[in-house]
Amino acid sequence: MKTINLIVVRHGKTYFNRYNKLQGWGNSPLTEAGIDDAQRVGETLANVSFKAAYSSDTTRAMDTAKYILAANKVSGDVTLTTSWHFREEFYGSFEGSNMDVAWTAAGAPVGLTTYAQIVDAYGVDKTKDLLKDADPWHDAENAAEYWQRVDDGFAQILANEQLQDGDTVLLISHGNTLISLADRYGQGKIQVHERPENGSIAHMALSEAGIEITQYNNKKVN
Repeated sequence: MKTINLIVVRHGKTYFNRYNKLQGWGNSPLTEAGIDDAQRVGETLANVSFKAAYSSDTTRAMDTAKYILAANKVSGDVTLTTSWHFREEFYGSFEGSNMDVAWTAAGAPVGLTTYAQIVDAYGVDKTKDLLKDADPWHDAENAAEYWQRVDDGFAQILANEQLQDGDTVLLISHGNTLISLADRYGQGKIQVHERPENGSIAHMALSEAGIEITQYNNKKVN
């Protein structure tokens, strides 16, 4: 069974991050601090040999990947593969909304007002379901829709015939996606109601059996 070593990086800080807005399939550019995030990660990973690189097809993820790959000294000419499967959760009509307003709307039916409260009480997947229910158009992704898309993305990495057992792959991801992975695969060892830092690094082992997380938000998982 082939195992791929994933280095998963949250994109650099964006303007919507600065403004506390939900940013799923919507997009905003990297701030100067976000560019610094990406360049710093590039320096940290400069001597890691990547056999492939993936990101969502949002510019914040693609730009972060480009800064990291440009700083790499040992990987050679790695082409970035972008895919909608690696996009952040889709927030429907709440895209671009103030995060506090959106999560208050999602939590209202169960008497909660913050993302942390909802996650602590119901878990990350139920939080997705509640936001879809609160979306007047019901366009936001629920947990089943989200995981079908994201799981297809990981299956594409495993199906890459150019990747061999033990190869290292760069993946540029998003805050809620990292939280979702931590909730699903972290075996209860990872705090999931706070977003990982922009430019944070996670280490994961991907195989047909699932994902094992050994580092999250720049910290080892014990």
